[in-house]
Formats: sequence, structure tokens, C-alpha cells
Amino acid sequence: MICYFCCILLCLNGMQKPPQMESANAAAEAEIIFVNGDIFPGESLLERYIGHAKSVSAVPAERAQALAVRDGRIISVGSNADIEKLKGMKTAVVDLAGHFVMPGFNDAHVHLAYGGFERLKVELVGTKSLDDMKSRIAAHVQKAGPGEWIEGRGWDHTLWPDGRLPTRQDLDAVTAGHPAIFGRVDGHIAVANTEALKLAGITSKTAVPPGGKIDRDAQGEPTGILREAPAMELVRSKIPKPNAAQRRRGLELVFEEAARWGVTSAQDNSEWEDFLVCEQLKREGKLTLRISEWLPFKAPIEELKQRRDHHPHSDLMLHTGMLKGFMDGSLGSRTAAMLAPYTDDPGNSGLPQYEQAKLDAMTKERAAAGFQIGFHAIGDRGVDMALKTFAAAEAAAPDSKRLRFRIEHAQVLAPGDIDRFRKLGVIASMQPSHLLTDMNWAEARIGPERARFSYDWKGFARNGVPLAFGTDFPVEPITPFRGLYVAVTRKNEAGTKQYVYGEPLNIDEAIAAYTVGAAYAEFAEQDKGFLAPGKLADFVVLDRDITKIAPAEILGTKVLRTVIGGKTVYAAEK
Repeated sequence: MICYFCCILLCLNGMQKPPQMESANAAAEAEIIFVNGDIFPGESLLERYIGHAKSVSAVPAERAQALAVRDGRIISVGSNADIEKLKGMKTAVVDLAGHFVMPGFNDAHVHLAYGGFERLKVELVGTKSLDDMKSRIAAHVQKAGPGEWIEGRGWDHTLWPDGRLPTRQDLDAVTAGHPAIFGRVDGHIAVANTEALKLAGITSKTAVPPGGKIDRDAQGEPTGILREAPAMELVRSKIPKPNAAQRRRGLELVFEEAARWGVTSAQDNSEWEDFLVCEQLKREGKLTLRISEWLPFKAPIEELKQRRDHHPHSDLMLHTGMLKGFMDGSLGSRTAAMLAPYTDDPGNSGLPQYEQAKLDAMTKERAAAGFQIGFHAIGDRGVDMALKTFAAAEAAAPDSKRLRFRIEHAQVLAPGDIDRFRKLGVIASMQPSHLLTDMNWAEARIGPERARFSYDWKGFARNGVPLAFGTDFPVEPITPFRGLYVAVTRKNEAGTKQYVYGEPLNIDEAIAAYTVGAAYAEFAEQDKGFLAPGKLADFVVLDRDITKIAPAEILGTKVLRTVIGGKTVYAAEK
């Protein structure tokens, strides 16, 4: 029996090129040619990814010197001599100076707008202590206008010497009466000061919203810690919405950052207002990242249909994509839904966000309307809920497999879950860089037995489950090289600690998940993921061949050029 990835690869290799490419390749001039490169087209990535070389015939040579582009697509890949035949009087020429070239990275899970807002607020990523966090907040407060909300994100108390959660009183000491709220690095916990809680009406008598939690002290008063979106929204709903100019500035900063790291496509979970800003940038010719924008699973079905129809799906730079829903929270905040209590918190099994019957009904309705659906699920109970509802949707409509259901994160599994993924055709959309942080405490959270089934990229790959990699930016930096490194080592960045559970991928498997796998996850395998005639001319030029270097060297990789549709959107200074 041919496994799932074999089927995908056979489809890709058997796919016909656009007719105009077949007739014009040898005759028409290129708009731009890139020569003198060490080009890794990536066409055999899926073959190596599944380890079945004999399942595919006529795999092209993996290295080339040059490629030619016209109308945003590749028209030929080959030797310098081959490509120079397509050079005309008006053809631009770019010398790649022998550098390594590969398909552009496709980040399968990002939050672009949140990352942009972070650049405009208090940066708390990397704080080494509570005092460090307070110092950064105090510096920002000095520049704030009267009554202005103070916001930020990125603190991680597990990295601090005492490991204590911050409180409202800690914030009160440095916020000078401004309302303030700051999200933890994973986005599933926030801490608010007294003024913010007051504006939100949160007191000792406030009822806990379903799916959320308000931490309280011994006297029953709120500590300032709010867990999961239902609780955090009590405060955040009181914050004035950013205007279009603020959204635009934040997004522009993120697009620049994505280009610097070789990210040419992103599957994004931002707000509708941010999508409208991206539309404006697209109209102005200033959008420098291909975006598939997710819509909220819980939104009314008619609203989802309207938003899906708002922008042409044929737009390869910008369109709406899957519906994103949440099964649970995160391991770091102990809100991920678990089948058994946390090892280091025996009275807590996390916070599931749905009852199964309601979830099944909503999923069936949205699947019947033709929506791809992806569920955030980190704990084994969250994963179980998502798989059950996908099975229910398939039972109701057997052709629903064409919708390519996804589970985002899939960090902790129960025995047998990978086989459930495979049978249902569910994509595992994962973020290897999470393990760089989580390996410091994951075993303490879930214990050694459950840890055997955690962060199991190799298990998915070995069993033919489609893998798509991303970063969950801004939870983790948008650079793909951290993810590639930990995917092939399962070690921290210093190389001093290894997550002993599970196996690493090889570099080809990891690259595949960041390119062809991510493209498949967004129904884009006909257009991107490989460098071949007919594909979009989306690629990156690196200062080293990441397929041949020692794993530790991957972390130091520099992007020299990022190209989207044949146009350079980033070039490193010489």
C-alpha cells in the first residue's frame, strides 16, 4: 500500500504544467535570470521525506546552476548555459555568486498582527526576572500619554529564578495608574494590574467565564492572572482597538522581518481588520509576503461565508484560508486539556474549550459549507476531541477528507493517535521551535510515560501523516532556522541539553515540512514548495548549504536574498 505522502508526491510529479509554460519554455525570453547558484530545487523532498525512493520514478537532479523567471513563475531550471539561452535584450541578470538556493519557507502557523503590535508595545520576550519585566514596563510608562493603556507580551516566569507568577500588585508599582495587561509568551495567560481589573469589573465576586480561569489569592481577591481567552477578554475588550495606521505600521515591520528570514509564505491567524489592511497594501503593490488568512471557527456560518467570498481565492498573494478553532490552552500555563491530571499539578487537567456534542455539530456544519478546519490542540485530551470531531464530520460526509483537516501543535498524544491521524488524513501542523522552550519543563508537566508521545515529528513522518512546520510567531521568533535545528537535534540552542523522548528528523524531512508540506496544508502544492517550471518563483539565497553542514551551524544561517514571484523583497547588505 502506498502511504499518504507517496500519494501526494505521485500527484505532484504527475501534475501537468500550465499549457503556456509547455509551449513557451524554449522560445520566449525570460524577464529575469538568476545564474551561478547552487540551486536545490526540492522536487525530491517528499520522496526522501517518506523514505520510498522506488515509489517515484524520474526524480530530477537535485542541483542546478540557474533559473529563469517570467510573469512571476519559473520557466526553466538548469545549467548556466541552458538558462542563458532564454536571455533577451531586456532580461535582467542576477549573479548568485555560488550561494545555496532553496524554495522559500512557508510558515504554516503565525500571528502576524500580534507580532506587529508587539513591536509597538512593551517587549517582554527574554526577561530574566520579575524585576527585569518591571523595569521594561516602567521605561515604557514614562513615554505614555495620559490614561493610555500599557500593553506587552512575552514574559515567561519559568525562566525566572523564583518561577513566581507576577501579580497585579507587581504591576501597580510600575504602571503609575495606567491600566495595563501583559500576555505570557504562549498567549494563554495574561497578568493585569488593579486599574485594568477595575475597568473590566473583575472583583472577588466575578463569575469565571466558561473555558477560562481567574486566579485568586487566599482572601478570594483576583491576583491579576487571567487564564485563556474567555478570561483575558474581560479586560482586553475594554482596550481601544488599534486604528488602521497602527495596524499597517505593525504589519509592515513584521513583513520586513519575515523577508529577512527567508519566509515567502505565511498561514496567518490575525483579525479581519488586519486582513483589510493587507488588502490595501496589496492594491498599492506593497505586500511582500504571501498570506493565507484564517477565519475564526466560532464565527457565525453566514459571516464566514461572506468573508470567504470577500476576496478572490485565486489571488496568490492574499486570500482567506482555513477556519481556526481552539480545543485547549498550553502546557506552559497548564491549560492544555489532558486526559489525566498534570504530573506537577494533580488537581488540574487543563481547560477544554468545547463540549464534544456542540463541537461536532459546529464542525459538521462548517465542513458541509466547504471550509477547511484546523484546531489548536496541545494536550492529549484536546487532540482526542479534535480527532473525534473530524471522524464525526467524515462519517456525515465521506468526501470531507478533501478539506484537509488539520491539528495545530499536536504536542502531546495518546498511544494510537498517530494512526488516527493517518486514517483520517489529518495534517499535523507543528512548530518544532516550541521544544526549545518546553524541554525545560515538559517532562515535569506530563511525566515520562506521556512524554514518550510528545513532540513526535518523526512518528508522524514515519507513518505517512502530512507534516507542516511553522513557528507560531510571535510565541517563537519567525526565523525557520531554529525550527530546523531542533527538528534534527532535539537539543537546546547551546547543545547542552537534549529532549530524550522521540527521534529527530533528518534535514530533508525538516525542510520538506517547511516547504512542500506547508504548501500542501494550504492547498498550494500546485504553485509552490518546489523550484520547477510552472512553479511560483519564490526562493531564498543562503550563506551556507543547510543540507550539508553540521546541525549546530544551522542556527547561524544568514539569508542573503529573499525572492517572491521573481522580485527581490530582501537583500542583505554587502
